[in-house]
Amino acid sequence: MSRAAWRGWLLAITLGCCAGPAPAQHTVATLLHPLFQDHAVLQRDQEIPVWGTAASGVSVRVELAGRNATARADDSGHWLAMLPPLAAGGPYELAIRAGDAVQVVRDVQMGDVWLCSGQSNMELPVWRALDAASEIAAATQPMIRLFSVPKAAAVSPRQEFAGPVAWQPASPATVRDFSAACFYFARELQKTVAVPMGLIQAAWGGSRIEAWTSASALRRQDGMDPALDVLALYATDPVAATVRWGQHWQQWWSTHTGAGADERPWQPAADRTGWQQAPSLLGAWEHWGVPALSHYNGMVWYRSQVTLTVAQAGQGARLELGAVDETDMTWVNGVAVGSENAPGTARSYAVPAGLLDAGANTVVINVLDTYGDGGLAGPASAQALVLDDGTRLVLDAPWQYQPAPTAQAPPLAPWHAATGLSTLHNGMIAPLGQPGLRGILWYQGESNTGDGADYAVRLRGLRDDWRARFGAQVPLLVVQLAGYGQPPEAPTESGWAHVREAQRRVVAEDPHAGLALAIDIGDAYDIHPPNKQELGRRLARVARRVVYGERAIAASGPTARTASRTPAGIRIAFDDVTGALATTGANGPIGFELCDAQARQCTYVEALLDGPDVVLQSPQPAPGARVRYCWADGPICTLRDRSGAPAGPFELSLDAAEIP
Repeated sequence: MSRAAWRGWLLAITLGCCAGPAPAQHTVATLLHPLFQDHAVLQRDQEIPVWGTAASGVSVRVELAGRNATARADDSGHWLAMLPPLAAGGPYELAIRAGDAVQVVRDVQMGDVWLCSGQSNMELPVWRALDAASEIAAATQPMIRLFSVPKAAAVSPRQEFAGPVAWQPASPATVRDFSAACFYFARELQKTVAVPMGLIQAAWGGSRIEAWTSASALRRQDGMDPALDVLALYATDPVAATVRWGQHWQQWWSTHTGAGADERPWQPAADRTGWQQAPSLLGAWEHWGVPALSHYNGMVWYRSQVTLTVAQAGQGARLELGAVDETDMTWVNGVAVGSENAPGTARSYAVPAGLLDAGANTVVINVLDTYGDGGLAGPASAQALVLDDGTRLVLDAPWQYQPAPTAQAPPLAPWHAATGLSTLHNGMIAPLGQPGLRGILWYQGESNTGDGADYAVRLRGLRDDWRARFGAQVPLLVVQLAGYGQPPEAPTESGWAHVREAQRRVVAEDPHAGLALAIDIGDAYDIHPPNKQELGRRLARVARRVVYGERAIAASGPTARTASRTPAGIRIAFDDVTGALATTGANGPIGFELCDAQARQCTYVEALLDGPDVVLQSPQPAPGARVRYCWADGPICTLRDRSGAPAGPFELSLDAAEIP
């Protein structure tokens, strides 16, 4: 389509995209999956899958833009039809007929469909991004269509969305709460790819990558089976699964925290030495006036009791707790009854009949907080046992607490929403079915920085899993984590840097993947950098190269290729340099480190520019040494090329060759 034709078509759609002729009289039915609605965008230039439900055995006819296909509903009522490819264009009507039932979807566009997924930096809406008021006011772009997947976690795959859904043309009324990164990407890309853009947002703040990966894919990763077995049990018997997970957690405590074999704080008979009385109002431990807790992020044990009669003890019950920040593991009489990772929300856990005793019953809660205020919300009267007969018994013993400092992160229950295993895949990705996509945008990793060394395996697993669903070669565009935090005074280890390196390496091995750099547009004080416009521009540039084949532009700017020994020093060669390498704010690039083979000893080294290379001015290191650049949570990165594109963080091993 020419630019003139595109502008004319866009104007016509802007003036009347949603009007059209009055619909004919039909017997209206719901035959289509909810992804197919008015204003939908379907993927151009490839076969078009259309699916839904009808009466078992009924023949279904699908019509779109003069193309048609038939299918038959199976024994469960599900049907799938494949229409031949269509070029970009519209608006069209999608008509489905099954016997006397008819469903018609209007204003369907053929264009490019993108799935935008990840955690809070993908979820961050336009109203929270840079220059929000003017951006929202100007967002009348009907050829960008928005579809938000309702946030939902599930322990097994769902076929339907957890709430109502709709395709919405971008406008000041619709774009406000949509993903800023996703919207600005499409807006920028449409300047050179003049087709409708369909954007599907499926994101959840604080989510780990494991939550977005299917259980079958996770089973192909080492060490996942025990937790996945518990998750499978949780789908049919949550109480039994919770007990089993409690045993797993207890084993972790005994083997990873340095606690003795007989140190079991969850047991009623546990040694109470070191326990102290908590304030009656409970609340965040940072505000208790205890110096050791005023800036404490970590674990704290809580314990209390409730006294029951014989009749009361014979009932089942629910344990009600006030809001917990962030994660709890909870026991009654030494048996696990619940665990959630839901900051700031109350808990309610089933206590099965037979677990309670006449007399004193002990409740123990381990609370983990990793950021901000942590603890169990008060007042103490908010914590109670509610019996099956409706009797509510406030835990009647004063609350005691004991900090549990540990450098080890505890295992998180596999059914947790954002941090579990396959929970968001089941609740938000599985309901999408298998629509045609032009590509996937993935912005996630902050929640995996605690175990960043494992991220490459996790990212490959997600990539292969989603390609099995959406297409074997569907492009994956990854946002490398932005800088966050103060730059270090000396070289240091960094989980953020490990995740960035994993993202770089996984993308580099995949011809259908691209990396959008964000290291220089982060915010030292805000984990959610607001400049999503520049991020959108960079994602669009990656897409133009990786997806649309524009060979004249580099996908991401200078890319480190090799580090080798030369008489002049260690030479790092870069690809995709526009013009020559350059620096900002200094005569030479800063942020380069030289490390030993295990990266246990690292030192900053001076560097000089030499055309498309960087030369490190350093004595020759031992074999196996490594070179790092911008290796920190929030490093200062000054290297770029003449186009202004930054060079991203990396780690390279030096070759073992002798100096020539």
